[in-house]
Amino acid sequence: MQEQSIGAMLRAARQAAGLTVAQVSAATRIREAMIHGLEQDDYGQCGGAFYARGHVRAVAKAVGLDPEATVHLYDQQHGGAPQPMPASAVFQADRKINLPERRGPNWTMALGVALAIVVVFGMMRVVGGSGDQVRTAGDVRVASARPSVPPNTPITESPGAKPAKADAKNTVTVRIKAKRSSYVSLHDADGHKLFAGTFKAGRTSTWRAPDKVNMLLADAAAVTVHVNGKKVKGLDESAGIVRRSFGPPKPQSR
Repeated sequence: MQEQSIGAMLRAARQAAGLTVAQVSAATRIREAMIHGLEQDDYGQCGGAFYARGHVRAVAKAVGLDPEATVHLYDQQHGGAPQPMPASAVFQADRKINLPERRGPNWTMALGVALAIVVVFGMMRVVGGSGDQVRTAGDVRVASARPSVPPNTPITESPGAKPAKADAKNTVTVRIKAKRSSYVSLHDADGHKLFAGTFKAGRTSTWRAPDKVNMLLADAAAVTVHVNGKKVKGLDESAGIVRRSFGPPKPQSR
């Protein structure tokens, strides 16, 4: 089974964040037509792999994905990261400059040589120093009227540990195990992010939140989900994006 494509990840993350293509375009200053192309895995409008990587990084950051991890996955799916260009290939004189003998200094020629040195030095700084750290005009975060809340960290359950009875009444427990890598997004009842990103194959994590957990799966068949200790059925037969909401366990009748 192949991993989920970059375009599908960007589209699923944007929808999970509640953003439109126009809003992502305004945040990244990337044209809407190009963002539609990225979500369809069409990089023909980007002007080459160098600029495509920059656009993927900017859009991934705007929709809440890890930009570096997304670009790394793009490199894996498109033949690896581009090799850095040596400075000698950027600027190489075709022939030697013969300075004619003159009684006075040739200020025009001296200015041209100085300008050439500045250009070479600048290109060496760009090619040799910047590497993959490309900053684009769209490298900004989307502003939110809601105060920023750090995402909850997945918990690891210790053997025999049981939650307190007072908390268990209104607590939702979600456990996800990935059969293959796929995009997963989890938010609590107040909209705070529990997790959003690529869930790696073989990983198992558990989250707890009060009252309600909203879940989005870009590839439902790629994961196994247990809620309050019970397996969620029907996901293996689902295709494409699936949204589910889960509440606390119902009290057992006596």
